[in-house]
Amino acid sequence: DSTRQMGIPLFTIASAFGLADILVAQGRLQEAIRTYNEALQLAQGTDPHLLPITAHHHLGLAMLYHETGEEEKAAQHLQISRELGRKSTLIDWPYRSRIAHARLKESAGDLDAALALLDEAKRVYITNPVPNVRPVEAVKAGIYLKQGQLKRAQAWAHEQGLDVGNELSFLNEFEHLTLARVLMAEYNETGDQHPLQQAVFLLERLREAAEEGDRAGSVIEILIVLALAHQAGDDIPAALTPLQRALSLAEPQGYGRIFIDEDPPIAHLLSAAAAQGIMPAYTNKLLSAFSTARQEQPAASKTTSEIVEPLSARELEVLQLIAEGLTNKQIADRLYLSLNTIKVH
Repeated sequence: DSTRQMGIPLFTIASAFGLADILVAQGRLQEAIRTYNEALQLAQGTDPHLLPITAHHHLGLAMLYHETGEEEKAAQHLQISRELGRKSTLIDWPYRSRIAHARLKESAGDLDAALALLDEAKRVYITNPVPNVRPVEAVKAGIYLKQGQLKRAQAWAHEQGLDVGNELSFLNEFEHLTLARVLMAEYNETGDQHPLQQAVFLLERLREAAEEGDRAGSVIEILIVLALAHQAGDDIPAALTPLQRALSLAEPQGYGRIFIDEDPPIAHLLSAAAAQGIMPAYTNKLLSAFSTARQEQPAASKTTSEIVEPLSARELEVLQLIAEGLTNKQIADRLYLSLNTIKVH
């Protein structure tokens, strides 16, 4: 308000996307959306030559509406950001635009395209005063895990010197969250409990640090990964505790994609949560969004999950028990099979 009274709309407009980034980290999506829209309204009444600086604002709104599931609005702002971006002289526009488009490609399941955009982003990155809290290589490591390229993700973690006992800060939070995902993938591949225990230990440390820093946006993401870690260890009751907290923080702000992009494992947990009466309206809304998101994925991204031969009677039986919310161990006991056999099915 004071900057408006001083007649300095440029500063107010330009600083809005920085403020919005802070609000997103704090989990205040709706305030971030209002911040962008207020800056855009102010820009409409200024010198037309200032409009290209709002490319960031439209891009930020596109990503926020993508998160909240308002895809029509997201597409509109994305198109405007492209048009304004061509005229923008902001040094970080080429980088931020490629990062955003890589995120959209990842959401759509086009992982190869996302990696290509991230490589382009790395080439055009220019060091500036704004801290880079989601480094390109860390984002790529997360995509490697989705592709099943565990060794490449492990190599990244080793090169960065990441360890569960490292000192934590907001600047390295995303890298350590990605390290937790690497450790979970190691457990899934080897069955060794130690990496999973390390992941849970690290995630609890990250959660405490994010809560102390009043970063609810970070807390939500950490709680989701923590829930997935407990699920990987076949402890559904333990998984539902952080999931319920994540849902309670996320619903008022309209979060959606942060859950949907964890499909398929999170869908099982959300089904179990809904079955136990945990925020059923919100969980069912998210579950219905999964089918829509899957239908929107390009054919190339579906090849790894398509069923190439019919399920056996035993596999169908296991699937039914999963749908009922049973853990792998409970299913093994019910069917008198080994835990490993159930995991294979």
